[in-house]
Amino acid sequence: MSDTKTTNIKQVWEGALNEIELNVSRANFTTWFKNTHLIREDSGIVYLGVPNSFVKEWLCNKYHKFILKSLRDLSLNVRGVEYIIVAKGEKELPQDSFEKQTLVKELPLQDLYINKEDNLNPKYTFESLVVGPFNELAYAASQAVYKTPGIAYNPLFIYGKTGLGKTHILQAIGNGIKKDSPDKKVFYLPSEKFFLDYVSAVQANKIYIFKEKYRKYDVFIMDDIQFLSNKKGTQEELFHLFNILYDNNKQIIFSSDKHYNHIPNIEERLKTRFGAGMIVDVADPDFESKVAIINAKTQGSLFKLPEEVVDFLAGNFNGSIREIEGMINIIQCQSQIKNKSLDLIEVKKIIKNNEKPKRSVSIDDVVGIVADFYGIEKDSIYQKTRRKEVVKPRQIAMYLLREDFKMSFPTIGQKLGGRDHTTVIHSCEKIRMNIKDNQSLSQELERIRTIF
Repeated sequence: MSDTKTTNIKQVWEGALNEIELNVSRANFTTWFKNTHLIREDSGIVYLGVPNSFVKEWLCNKYHKFILKSLRDLSLNVRGVEYIIVAKGEKELPQDSFEKQTLVKELPLQDLYINKEDNLNPKYTFESLVVGPFNELAYAASQAVYKTPGIAYNPLFIYGKTGLGKTHILQAIGNGIKKDSPDKKVFYLPSEKFFLDYVSAVQANKIYIFKEKYRKYDVFIMDDIQFLSNKKGTQEELFHLFNILYDNNKQIIFSSDKHYNHIPNIEERLKTRFGAGMIVDVADPDFESKVAIINAKTQGSLFKLPEEVVDFLAGNFNGSIREIEGMINIIQCQSQIKNKSLDLIEVKKIIKNNEKPKRSVSIDDVVGIVADFYGIEKDSIYQKTRRKEVVKPRQIAMYLLREDFKMSFPTIGQKLGGRDHTTVIHSCEKIRMNIKDNQSLSQELERIRTIF
C-alpha cells in the first residue's frame, strides 16, 4: 500500500473515530475504541488492530455496523472491516498472521447504512418495534398510515419525550411503504436538516431548487419539529410545502418532543395544519413494556439477564428507552469481561456507579414552569388565594416537587407560601388519584416534565 493511500485511509479512520466519539458515551469510547488502530487497507477491507479478544468480540457484535457506516460515510471504497488482535506495542502484523484470525468478508449492504436517497435506516421496522400501552395508539395510527398513505390520517403528528421510540415508528412507516410500494417516493429528515437546506438555498440564491426538491415526494416525514421554533423563514417554507403535498394527497408525518400547542414561537397557521389529521402521543413505558423491551434488546446475547435482574431494571429504571439500552450495554460489557451472567447485586452496583447526576432544579424553577404552562402568574402559586385557576397548578407543583424531586412535605409547604404539610399531602394524593382516571391530566404532567 502506497504512502499516499496509507495516509488517506488513516485520515478516514481518524474521521470515523471522531464521529464515533460523538455518538457513544465517554466510558464506552475509552473502553472499546481508544486502544484501536488502523493496521492497513486491502481491496476495500479495513483491518483494525485491537488489544484483546474481549474488544474484538464486542466490536464485532455491538459496533460493527456503526463502525462500517462511519467509514463508508467518509469513503465509499470501504467494503468491510476486520478486527485483528495485536500484541501491545505492535502496529503491523506479518501477512500470514491475518489468515489465522477470523475475517468477516461480506458487506451486508441492506442492513448496514442509511439510504442516501430517503435517509431511512433499514433497522427500524414494525417487526423490531416493541408495542405496549405506552405506544399502542401511535402504533395503530402508524399502521393505518402505512397501509393507506395519504388517506387514513394526514398529517400524522406523534409527540413524546426524547428516547421513547418516535423515530423508530416514523422510519418504520417509511420502510414499510417503501417495501410494499417501491414506486412511491419516501423521504425522512430531521427538521434541523430542512432548516440548514433552506439557509443554504437562500445564501446561494437557489430557493427555487430547494422548493422543487421537497415537493416531489409521496411520503414526507419530518422528525423533531420543535427545532423550528423561532425560525420564521423555514416555517413559511414548510407551510407552503405542506399545502402542496396535502392538496395532492401526499402523506405527511411529523414528530416532536411535545404537543405542537406547547412549542413556543410556531406560527398559528402551521399549528392549524399540524392538528388537521391525527395527533398521538408516546408515553413512558409501563413495567410490562419495559420487561418486553429489555428482553427484546438482550435476545441472542451470549449472557442472558436473570429474570430478577430484568424485573429490577424494569421496576427501578425510569429513564428513556435509549437510556435503558445504554445500561443494558454496560451490563453486557461487564458480563463479557467476567465471562458470566451478572447477579442482581452486581447489576445494582453497576447502576449506582453509572447513574448520571440529577439536574439541579430549584423550587422556583418548578413553580415558574408550571405557572407558564397554565398561563398564570408565578406569584399566585405562592399566595393564599383559592381561585380555581390557581389551585390546580399549585397542587401539580406540589406533586412534582414530591414525586420527581423527592422533597419532604414540610419543605414543600414552607416554600410554597408557608402551608401546613398536611395540605401538601392532600394535594399530592389528589393529583395521584386523579391521574388514574384522567388521561388529559396525565398527558399534561408528561408535557410539563419534558420542559425540566
